[in-house]
Amino acid sequence: MADLNDPIPPAPVKRSSPLRPLPNIIFASRWLQLPLYLGLIVAQAVYVVHFLVELLHLVEAAFGNQTALQALITSIGYKTSAPITTLNETVIMLVVLALIDVVMISNLLIMVIVGGYETFVSRMNLEGHRDQPEWLSHVNASVLKVKLAMSIIGISSIHLLKTFINADNYTEKVLIAQTVIHVAFLLSAMAIAYTDKLMSSAASHSKKNGGH
Repeated sequence: MADLNDPIPPAPVKRSSPLRPLPNIIFASRWLQLPLYLGLIVAQAVYVVHFLVELLHLVEAAFGNQTALQALITSIGYKTSAPITTLNETVIMLVVLALIDVVMISNLLIMVIVGGYETFVSRMNLEGHRDQPEWLSHVNASVLKVKLAMSIIGISSIHLLKTFINADNYTEKVLIAQTVIHVAFLLSAMAIAYTDKLMSSAASHSKKNGGH
């Protein structure tokens, strides 16, 4: 038996009339984005394959496989005057950072695929699902934009760290350029977050004024 004190759920809002043909076509055009998100899923699968291949090379190199070791050295762009015959700490660190980079890019893809589809195409109706991402419950265009900016900063940080560890193989111009680009990402993310804060504050203030 239902409790009388239980809150009554709001009645669903019903449209007074169906959309006219032209607005209906324009609104339905959002489904053109579906192949784009499906393409990103394919790109995600490619990243998974790349991750597993690099991980396999790392394990094989740890057991002394020279072919796998040389494949790792080539993939991370590590160069040294002395020949490398065994897996050293620098190579391991660069490979692990490359794997972390793949994971972070994969996370970025998930945010774009799930958040973008939920925001711009159609609702997934994941409310109450045990695996619903925490951030998806309050996602909108502004939140998604800030989260993407933060993810890009994280990816840029990993790239910059890889560059500094392998600094001997880069010119001073490249090092400075990557640092400047990373700072530009930081400033851009701060500007996006500040703009979003201003917009949220203005919307909240407008609601309060409208309620009185």
